[in-house]
Amino acid sequence: MGSTNENSAYGKVLNARCTKRVPGGSSGGSAVSVQAGMAMVSLGSDTGGSVRQPADFCGVVGLKPTYGRVSRYGLVAYASSFDQIGIFGLTVPDVARTLEVIAGPDEFDSTVARAVIPRFHPKPASYRIAYFKEALNHKGLDPEIREAILDRLDEWRKAGHTVTPVDFGLFDFIVPAYYVLTTAEASSNLARFDGVRFGYRTTGEGLELTAFYKQTRSEGFGREVKRRILLGTFVLSAGYYDAYFTKAQQVRKLLVDHTNLLFNDFDILILPGSPTTAFEQGEKMSDPVAMYLADIYTVYANLTGIPGISLPLFTHTNGMPFGIQAMTSRFKELPLLQFSHQMMQQ
Repeated sequence: MGSTNENSAYGKVLNARCTKRVPGGSSGGSAVSVQAGMAMVSLGSDTGGSVRQPADFCGVVGLKPTYGRVSRYGLVAYASSFDQIGIFGLTVPDVARTLEVIAGPDEFDSTVARAVIPRFHPKPASYRIAYFKEALNHKGLDPEIREAILDRLDEWRKAGHTVTPVDFGLFDFIVPAYYVLTTAEASSNLARFDGVRFGYRTTGEGLELTAFYKQTRSEGFGREVKRRILLGTFVLSAGYYDAYFTKAQQVRKLLVDHTNLLFNDFDILILPGSPTTAFEQGEKMSDPVAMYLADIYTVYANLTGIPGISLPLFTHTNGMPFGIQAMTSRFKELPLLQFSHQMMQQ
């Protein structure tokens, strides 16, 4: 878990562009496999940006489909109402073709939509594009990333697209709501990994049951996973459930309603992929809150269930890639991919 890929039991994943930097996370290994030419496409899981953020850090295309577009059967559940399988690739057509293959009904996942995804075909068009003013004016956003995105939006406007800044008053509530809800779901989902039913089992001998559970889970989970389980258990506990979990659910409902209204007037929503380029190894490990805030631009798509894609359009003066994140309304992957292909070609 986490946005840096420094928490794995198998060791750190290294960014192929600069091995002193992280590849993003949590699906950074999948991103690097494409970045380094080890695979043409790869799959990852995106609960709050874990495909799009590493794609941004590694300079590849990363798609998170609509929630329910792809089966989650076989995926270890983190936050079941957020998790979605995503795709990394070097080109939009590669990603689109992979989505056509893996999308669709699955008897082992009742949340999967039965709608068939249309086959991808390039279709140049003029789009109604919106972006959140609060997102591009955020104090945590790297000034060079801000200027590059604003310049690109201006180019699109001159090319005949409608580009409109939009006020979004709920922006500051996105990350808090996300971390309350996902940690609560993680606490519930990971309870099954107790060494009896699932997962690692301690080798300690002669332990009574409670001590056996404690030692198994203490040894079997890393620090970041433990932190999220404890946070989730806290927000679900008596006396705090309504103050945190219920309020976060209400915020999520407001976000969904505002998003539906937004896409009545616009085709595409543009946000940055990350506030910065790839961090140095170890830079965020001592400050988990700083690492959580790195998800500020990606968790919105998971809270609302809409599809999002990271497009590698830029290179920073520090030599690292970064991109733009585009989103559409639910189950509108085809226009999202057509828009993305058109922008990548330009």
